Amino acid sequence: MVLLQPRLNLKVSQRQILTPGLVQMVSVLALNKLELKDMITAEMVENPVLEELEDTVPLIDDVGRREEERERASASEEAPATTPDKKDPFEEIDFGSFFKDYLDPGFRSPGDFEEIERPSFENFLSKPSTLTDHLVWQLGSISTRPAVREAAETVIGNLNEDGYLIASDEELLGIVPAAPPEVDAAKSDNVVKEAAALGLAALADELVEEAGPEAPPDIWDGSGVSDALLPVSNGTSAAATAPAVDLNAPAPPAKKGSSPVPQVRFNQEDLKEAIEIVRQLDPPGVACRDLRECLLRQLHFHQAHLGNNGNGTAQVLNDAVALVDQHLRALQNKQYKEIARALGRPIEAVQPALDYIRTLDPRPGLRYNIVQPRLIEPDVALVKHGDEWLVMMNDDDVPTLRLNPAYRKLLTRDGNDRDTRNYVKERFKSAIQLIKNIEQRKQTILKVCYSIVTRQRDFLEKGIDELKPMMIKEVAEEIGVHPSTVSRAVANKYAHTPQGVFELRYFFSESVNGPEGGNTSLLILKRRVKKLIEDEDPSKPLTDEQITRILQSQGIQVTRRTVAKYREDMKIPSTHQRRVKK
Repeated sequence: MVLLQPRLNLKVSQRQILTPGLVQMVSVLALNKLELKDMITAEMVENPVLEELEDTVPLIDDVGRREEERERASASEEAPATTPDKKDPFEEIDFGSFFKDYLDPGFRSPGDFEEIERPSFENFLSKPSTLTDHLVWQLGSISTRPAVREAAETVIGNLNEDGYLIASDEELLGIVPAAPPEVDAAKSDNVVKEAAALGLAALADELVEEAGPEAPPDIWDGSGVSDALLPVSNGTSAAATAPAVDLNAPAPPAKKGSSPVPQVRFNQEDLKEAIEIVRQLDPPGVACRDLRECLLRQLHFHQAHLGNNGNGTAQVLNDAVALVDQHLRALQNKQYKEIARALGRPIEAVQPALDYIRTLDPRPGLRYNIVQPRLIEPDVALVKHGDEWLVMMNDDDVPTLRLNPAYRKLLTRDGNDRDTRNYVKERFKSAIQLIKNIEQRKQTILKVCYSIVTRQRDFLEKGIDELKPMMIKEVAEEIGVHPSTVSRAVANKYAHTPQGVFELRYFFSESVNGPEGGNTSLLILKRRVKKLIEDEDPSKPLTDEQITRILQSQGIQVTRRTVAKYREDMKIPSTHQRRVKK
């Protein structure tokens, strides 16, 4: 039998521990100018030893010195004793109150004597309305049953920023848990890619550049008819003929880490009716499941309002509805002859309908979900002075810190207790460490920027086509720091150059293999691929293999897979989708 008893064991280990000062130095280095200002302001509020050095505002110790001098001067002078003048009793009478109490001709209620604290004017400032606010405001003017209204509010709350209803009926009814955010983001990306294949004009300036080279979406094959477009009678959607969901069936157990299943007070019929009500609200095309439904909703809305103009618009709208409803995939692949043959219409009628479709909004929710622009303030400026390039830190608005000498006296004053001296000493150490870290951040950024200027002089003088490949490791070895330090120094920081404002990380990119590609940046290679595609013949677009051969003839060794990857990064359709048949 083994008895449990305490034992003493010695163990030798070696660990790397970051001190608080080192942790603060790492965090300060990664801050940009705006974040640094907020951090310094918060530190000055927390640490009384720190104060801002300004020429227009007197310092605390200066004010205290002047007060001491004033007190000494007043103490040294002996003021003659003077007897106070006798006040006139007539001046002590408050005649204003007398006339107000006895000569007021009107009646005053008790509320007139109360001082009402009025709300701040900031409470009346308007804020931009979102898509949810706009839809809820319209829903308030519609008379519906409570269950349908609750279902409609649930539908509105589950719309993404583009205005699409990406949640399934089972998720809205609380039968299954909500899908993870990655699935919803993938659905939104598919809608964007399908709209880009159609060449919709409203999407030209809204494509996100952050999207990586993901797999192409499964484009809808054009089969079936949308239930949302069928007429609705007796307050029930015609889509109610879909397979019913057993609401009495027990909900499946939620997986570990999944979202909880909400409890709702409406059934499937209420949900179908609520979806149809929301789809009838402004903007047209909201609360649809996919791009096809969204475009069809907008076309039907235009038919109801513009179909009777008598100037050929009705026929164009009918052709556009047929294109979107039955031949969306062929339209994305630019198979105009096949579409005209299937519709029994001349090929000249396909182009006006396509032009009308391209005026539709594939993301109707963005009309109200306006993304506020992000403020960018350059941290450094690269300026040419004569034949020499200078790096100037943009620290005009950054507060200059100094230590308050008044607190230094508390350390040497005998009347203070130990706790007071320890507190002031701790605050002094923290303040000195912060000032050192801010100065070290400045010196590190300057060293990195001077290294960038040395390597990218042609870019600064001639333009973006002269951008040279540059690695973070190379700059780190040049200035004698770790690569992670350079990575933090260029993170979220921008530089003002003669060519424009660029993020510091923009200057770092890998080089391309090849005799002439050793000095070619990947960004320049993408620009070459885009230039070749822009100059191609639309009837005979270049394939990825042809683009690869052209680049290899220029001394740049790339593969077809690499060219396809860069093309997808730039949201450029494939060769089949770019081909325009004449």
